[in-house]
Amino acid sequence: MFRLKILFSVTIATTFLMVTFTACNNSANEKAEMTQADKVARGEFLVTFGGCGDCHTPKVFTPQGPFPDTSRLLSGSPSTTQINGVDNKLVQPGKWILFTQNITAAVGPWGASFAANLTPDVETGIGSWNEQMFINALRTGKHLGAGRPIMPPMPWELTGQHSDDDLKAIFAYLKSLKPVKNKVPDYMPPDRVFAHK
Repeated sequence: MFRLKILFSVTIATTFLMVTFTACNNSANEKAEMTQADKVARGEFLVTFGGCGDCHTPKVFTPQGPFPDTSRLLSGSPSTTQINGVDNKLVQPGKWILFTQNITAAVGPWGASFAANLTPDVETGIGSWNEQMFINALRTGKHLGAGRPIMPPMPWELTGQHSDDDLKAIFAYLKSLKPVKNKVPDYMPPDRVFAHK
């Protein structure tokens, strides 16, 4: 009788574990496909939480300090941004990194870099990019996934570690934005940035 109770208990426990394991596996395999609206919402969350607008959105200045200019959301460094004559002693490795007043361009030992226009403007933003170009750029650190290096302080090494689904969501959100025509200045190597004394 005792053996029968143990056998019965083991059978029940084994059956329970098998059913639970199978149910868990099936729910993991039946991952619901995200709708386009879900992708855009997820992308907006990732862009906001990741602080992309800190560098990619021009600022307006108020008595409380700089605030994002929502009319130019994620449109990058304004085309009028100028950098020249910086004292290179300030930005040597281990020293400072300088930012422009609107926090969309940075100067460091690499030269001057300007935050890209991430809006879907076809001429000046990512409007002509496809999803794979975007993913490749963030995975390789190369503009369009094959061009010039993406310069500091853009943290492409970290951003590129997102899953494909998250990068696709970010791209979907960026493509949903209002296009803003803004030709961001080109990267400037050190010899064009620093004052020569």
